[in-house]
Order: sequence, then C-alpha cells, then structure tokens
Amino acid sequence: MPLTITTQPPLYSTAGAVARIAAASRRTQQPQSRGDLVSLAMGEPDFDTPEKVTEAAAASLRSGRTHYSPLLGEAPLREALAAKLSVTAGAPASAADVLITQGGTAGLSASILGIVDPGDKVVIPDPTYSLYGDLVAMAGGTVVPVPLGPDLHWDLDRLADALTDAKLFVFCNPVNPTGIVHSREELEALAELLDGTPTLVISDEAYADLDYTGRPFTSAISVDGLRERTVHCQTFSKSYAMTGWRVGYLWGPTSLVQAAARVHNTFNGSVNTVVQDAALAAVEHCAADVARMRAAYEERRDIMRDALATIPGLTLSTPEGAFYQFPRYDLDLPSVEVVAALRSHGVAVRPGSEFGACGENHLRLSYAASPDSIAEGVRRLADGLAALR
Repeated sequence: MPLTITTQPPLYSTAGAVARIAAASRRTQQPQSRGDLVSLAMGEPDFDTPEKVTEAAAASLRSGRTHYSPLLGEAPLREALAAKLSVTAGAPASAADVLITQGGTAGLSASILGIVDPGDKVVIPDPTYSLYGDLVAMAGGTVVPVPLGPDLHWDLDRLADALTDAKLFVFCNPVNPTGIVHSREELEALAELLDGTPTLVISDEAYADLDYTGRPFTSAISVDGLRERTVHCQTFSKSYAMTGWRVGYLWGPTSLVQAAARVHNTFNGSVNTVVQDAALAAVEHCAADVARMRAAYEERRDIMRDALATIPGLTLSTPEGAFYQFPRYDLDLPSVEVVAALRSHGVAVRPGSEFGACGENHLRLSYAASPDSIAEGVRRLADGLAALR
C-alpha cells in the first residue's frame, strides 16, 4: 500500500508584526573575531569600558543598589543628562523629558513605536542603519527610502519630494554605514523643508562624539525648526565602550517622550540601577576616556583607508565620523555573495545591501577593531577580492 503524506497547517500562528519584520528586514548576524577569522563587521569598540565606570558599578552592587529603578530612570542620571543636553541644544532641557532606555535599540524602538501608526509614511535615507526600517515594519508603517547623493550626503531635492505628507523622518548622524557627518547647513536645510509641516524627526546620534571633521558637531536639537519636533536618541555604547551594559536615553518634546516611555515601560520596564549608576560615572568622569578613544579611532580610520587604497577595484568613501568605511567594489556580484566569499578567506565584513537597496555593491568595514586586526583583515579582503576576479 503506497505511503500517503499529508501536509497539515502549522499548529501555531504568529502575529502579523513578525511577518512584516521578516519580510522587510535586511539585518544579518555577523561574527566576532576568532582564531581563524578577523571580523571587521562588528560595530563594537575593542576598548574595555573605562575603569571609573566599572568601579562605579561595583560600588553600586556593594551598597545594595539592586532594587527596581523608577520607570523613567534614576533622577541623578536624568538630571546630569539634562544638563548636558541643555548645552547641546542651546536651550533648557528638562530632566522630566529624559527617558533612560535599555540601550540605544530600545530607545529607537520605543520612539518609533510611540509615533508610527499602521499606514503612516516614514522617510529614511538609503543606505542607513537597517533597524529603522524593521521597526517601522513592526508598527505597520510604510518605509520610503530616499537615495543619497554621490557624496553620500542627503539629496535635498529627492528628500523634499519624499517628505510630503510624511509622519516621520528617521536618520543617524554621524552615519552608520557611510561614516559621513551631516553639517549644520544640511540640518538647517532639513528644518526649512519641514517648516509648516507636522512631520516629526528622530535623530539617532550614537556616534556624536566620533566626529573627525574639525568643525563642531551639530546636533539636530541645536537647530531651530528641528528642536521642537525631534526625539534625540543616544546610547552609552559607542562613546564610552559600554556595548554590553545596554543603556541609552531619549530626550525630546514632552508628549513624544511620554509616548516612548509608555512603550518602553511595557516592553522593558526600568533599566537596572547598577547600570545607571555606572552611566552616571561615565557622564561625570570619563570625558578624557572618550577623547582618547576618539583619537585612536581617527588613527585607525587612516590605517584602514591607506590599506584599502591599494586594492584594485575599490572606490573609497571619506569617513568623517563614526568608525566605518563604506567602499564600493566593481565586481558584478551581489554584496551578500561577496561577503560570503570573503568569509572563506578569513575576514568578515557586512554587505552594503543590508543597509538599503542603494547600499548594493558596497561593503561596510568597521575600524573599531585593533590596528593589527585592521591590517590583517584588509590583507585578507584584498586576497578575497582578487580571487573573485
């Protein structure tokens, strides 16, 4: 008797949000370095967290600071951040409008999910950090990607067209993956485009301390016409080498921060007290550590750029901030295939297509790695690209 195989429907169903994220997401998990693999894929500082931060955490534990924190965050940290934000914004920033979040990711999630309704139009640059599109998909919004100009800065004419009737514009500055830094002139041009509209802005400034342009960094919240419509998202991960601590913060208009707080409190609850005490030590005592690491990244940027410049077929970007290079290659292959081939040569990088359709034919390399890892990783990259020709 012949065997009959019947196909049954799945026993369980999942939420539509899961399917929307799966359909939209370009994000890929990339490995850390190991014995046989040099990773230039991870956007993670290779520095240890500053000693004063870890000492503050240890002291907090010893003193019994292990109970629930207020949902918005510890008052001393929020007050210290409000003082810092007041300087950045050039206007008073209230601690009541600061929300401490479970890393920058949770802050971005809370702010986007607190703003976007199903069907809302959300504009993002292309290429850009891929989490933004995933979160908009989760909320049921519609992503409108806007290709960048040849210099990887905004194409203001295209941006103006795209922003018509948009609920939200999300961007990062300095930019992951391109490494460019948006100038005051660009941000003022954005303010002019949005003048008289209800469009909101989320400015992800995770790399604000890593600006090598020689001019003062311009935050969106320092620009008239943006400040009153912008949620400022920050993290302690990059500037203070605190990626594993998972602490960040939001600041912005009261109603938007309250909406984000509602979402964050529902998803995450309060950030643990010890980490907040450590973050306060970072704000109060670690400016010299930030400057030291920033100088090291600038040196590593030059090491990587000089090495990449010797590889045939690469067109290099000019990184102005963060810790990324975003070279274009001339091979007629999708970036995911190039990345897979490079892995076989012992180097991990990220495919440009992960960051948007316009990122295709690019690779994202991180120079947050050590100088030796950068040199060896680029050598393996050169070998891998040569083998593909």
